[in-house]
Amino acid sequence: METRAVAKYVRISPQKVRLVVDMIRGKKVEEADRILAFTQKKAAGIVKKVLESAVANATQNPNIDENILFVKETYVGQGPTMKRWRARAQGRVAPIRKKMSHITIIVGEQ
Repeated sequence: METRAVAKYVRISPQKVRLVVDMIRGKKVEEADRILAFTQKKAAGIVKKVLESAVANATQNPNIDENILFVKETYVGQGPTMKRWRARAQGRVAPIRKKMSHITIIVGEQ
């Protein structure tokens, strides 16, 4: 049995989130929670919330024992990109791309 939690349209680059998500893949939920608590990246707080949501979704299912949950699968997809412009010299502009992420965490029993 497995449950999932998804956070969509998170305003952080997928490349930055993947660094954090790769650290918790395959770990037990308690260990993953500890890793995220002491990781000093903005993405760690966001991923921690998604992990807590996945665990909360698992506790709602009576067939799943929340004491033996582990992070079965994690992945980050790229969401839409907001395109903005920055003024430059002599009337020119430079593009600014503000990227978004879709974070998915699947927890399951061992």
